[in-house]
Amino acid sequence: MDELLKKIYRNYKPSKLINKFNTSSNKEKTNKNSTSASSDLVQEGIIAGQKIAKISVITLLSIGIVEIIAGYYSGSNVATADGIDSISDSLISFIVLIGLRIAHKPADRKFHFGYHKVESLAALMAAIGMTVIGVVIFYNSYQALLHPHEIHQPYIVMAVLAGASALSLHRAFQMRIIANKYNLLSLKTDARNSIKDGSASVIGFFSILLATQFGFVQMDGIGGMIIALYIFSVSYISLKRSSLILVDSWQNPKLTVMIKNIISEEFKDEKIRIREVLLRSSGMVDQAEIHMEVDGKESVSEVEELSLKIQDVIISRFPSIERISVVPHSYSGTDSNAIVKRNLLRNIKLKKPSAYTHKNKLE
Repeated sequence: MDELLKKIYRNYKPSKLINKFNTSSNKEKTNKNSTSASSDLVQEGIIAGQKIAKISVITLLSIGIVEIIAGYYSGSNVATADGIDSISDSLISFIVLIGLRIAHKPADRKFHFGYHKVESLAALMAAIGMTVIGVVIFYNSYQALLHPHEIHQPYIVMAVLAGASALSLHRAFQMRIIANKYNLLSLKTDARNSIKDGSASVIGFFSILLATQFGFVQMDGIGGMIIALYIFSVSYISLKRSSLILVDSWQNPKLTVMIKNIISEEFKDEKIRIREVLLRSSGMVDQAEIHMEVDGKESVSEVEELSLKIQDVIISRFPSIERISVVPHSYSGTDSNAIVKRNLLRNIKLKKPSAYTHKNKLE
């Protein structure tokens, strides 16, 4: 009887139970910390995007008004087209700002996965607006090409366009840094749009220079048409990317293979097999669904613990993946033996040849 009690005490002494509880609680804490860190980065990006979008609205609206006034008094079509483009860009920045404000809202009863895709919808609306404005500018520029006229006070117009170009490009590069840092699609669209706006002002500057100083009066209309084509190219890229995100298309198959390989390497001692990895983007963040096959004899707690470990590994390697769902599937005993043999073969292949085998080869 005394021996039995001693055995029970050795196997179930309080220190072991406390250590087991502490390890499980630590795993839960690390999982929560990694998830909260990812969500904090997203929220930080949205707030930074809102600030730069506000500045973009005010700057572009001011530039557009000045350019339209300069184009009206000088009779320059390209200055007027660039002014219309700048005002339309300010409206697009306003749409992006609204989209970022809505995307900042947490998940609720209606939107269980949050409002992140609203940001992609805002990018899609901005791209459609850019396309419409490009059509209007192209038509007006074509009419100016057919019926060219003299440009008054060209030096003032060129100074306005040069200043507008410098201001737009400076703000655009600031916006692009924030968009790339936090992976904000709508802000990337707005940044490309702002770079386009600054480049369009450069085109307008040289168009007026050629039209007034070298007598090539048709260049005023040609410059406006070049701006319109530039708008079409930027809007096409934005339309394509935002549409693919909204229909849950994944454009990086290498990442799927990479996640499979990482799980296989990290958990090579476990009896698991990754059936498939499904990925989709929500704009700012990505979501993953991992289907794995486990031994049907394992308990629910063991499978849950393994799932949490997989989530921790993937989130630590890929912070952009905010939500990970691990779906377990059971397999039979024969499949279990096959997986063990496959893992053994993989380990043998991965092992480097020892010094003893190397000596035998030399002999």
